[in-house]
Amino acid sequence: MCVTCGCSDNSEVTVTNPQTGTHEHILADGTVISHSHHAHDHAHAHAHDHAHAHDHEHPHHPAEIHAQIHGNIVQVEQNLLAKNNLLAAQNRGWLKGRKTVALNLVSSPGSGKTTLLTRTIADLKTAIPISVIEGDQATANDAQKISETGCQVIQINTGTGCHLEASMVERGLIELDPPMNSLVMIENVGNLVCPALFDLGENAKVVILSVTEGEDKPIKYPYMFHASQVMILTKIDLLPYVNFNLDRCLDYAYQVNPNLKVFQVSATTGEGLDAWYSWLKSLV
Repeated sequence: MCVTCGCSDNSEVTVTNPQTGTHEHILADGTVISHSHHAHDHAHAHAHDHAHAHDHEHPHHPAEIHAQIHGNIVQVEQNLLAKNNLLAAQNRGWLKGRKTVALNLVSSPGSGKTTLLTRTIADLKTAIPISVIEGDQATANDAQKISETGCQVIQINTGTGCHLEASMVERGLIELDPPMNSLVMIENVGNLVCPALFDLGENAKVVILSVTEGEDKPIKYPYMFHASQVMILTKIDLLPYVNFNLDRCLDYAYQVNPNLKVFQVSATTGEGLDAWYSWLKSLV
């Protein structure tokens, strides 16, 4: 992992509600600017000073940095993600108070996250109330796809940021206002590195891997697969047409995380989705 990410230094985060047209711009110093394209401004006045200059480092362990100086090992115990973790804990408490479960969907770009999400929402809309926080660096394209299912969705654009943070999700939850006893799907920015380190207040991380990406992803990005509780292997309908060793992939995944719960699905054919849906129903 990189020593200093710095991906969102001085970037402007935008929170958009496609249903109301409300936009909130969160500047690097924490300033929140709200406006709406509608006649009335529906923006929440709930503004906290969450200055996130993103001056964090990515050690192999989030709470421990080892530095070698003139042959002496200096161990520095410093949790550089403490502020994010505090906000994540607040998010978790807020969700628990509403008896609402949140899942953090993480993957590399092109894994089929949004396709799986839209299929899941369409199939479960009468069984589970589902809301979505959609994270991307730019555009509201995926939020529009989600909105077409009739699902409530909030778009968060991170600018140069390569992952969502707890403060962004906090603002998304306030704007989204999910109902009691519901499920919130947080579709993170496509990236298998930094999102592994950032707790958003979710109940579980769900890492999504497609058969078009290569079976060695779990050992190439071990921290993400270790930090996740669930792995979804997507596009399994393409297995006859791609060079992908399924057994080897599963072996790698269990090497990294023996407790990983695995679903093998195709959002196109529907194969394997019943098991995924049963697990989701058991959460709410």
